[in-house]
Amino acid sequence: MTANSRYLFWRASLLALFFLVIKVPPLVAGQREDDKRPSAPAMEHDGQHDFDFEIGTWKTHLWRLVDPLTGSTNWVEYEGTSIVRKIWNGRANLVELKVDGSTGHIEGLNLRLYNPQSRQWSLNFANSRGGTLSPPTIGEFKNGRGEFFSQETLNGRAILVRFVISDITTDSCRFEQAFSDDGGKTWEVNWIAIDTRVKGEA
Repeated sequence: MTANSRYLFWRASLLALFFLVIKVPPLVAGQREDDKRPSAPAMEHDGQHDFDFEIGTWKTHLWRLVDPLTGSTNWVEYEGTSIVRKIWNGRANLVELKVDGSTGHIEGLNLRLYNPQSRQWSLNFANSRGGTLSPPTIGEFKNGRGEFFSQETLNGRAILVRFVISDITTDSCRFEQAFSDDGGKTWEVNWIAIDTRVKGEA
């Protein structure tokens, strides 16, 4: 074999080795071929029983901001009860709110419905004075906290609504509603309710 032939032979061998290394990357130390298969996707949370904690009778202490999104700092307090009933084995529930304060009486109804396809809840509120359901506030629970959003109209202007359920225990929970008129950049809280379970009620 001439010197030129040996050169061409070694060059071809090196190129073959180079392409082999590029085509078949080495396994990481301790890794098996089975480990390279894609892992199964994480199971999505089935939230149809997210509101089971609230079934029963509660004492409600409510604060409401008068004239939200006007710069008002005038809050009014109410006391009363909330009764929550399970429907459809937990896939829906009905809340009856009755509270009284210095500015009068509030009777509210909240129908909550679970959508098994989206795995989200819609909260549909009605005040006895109006007799119609508001646009649904839609969302879900994550890490023990529920967040729900909608778009409504206030004084002729389109606003965003955020409803949060937090501080959940077996005997208490917190509800907070906020409005935004700047597309969600800032929020003004206008409704806070602290519920405490009535003893002996489940």
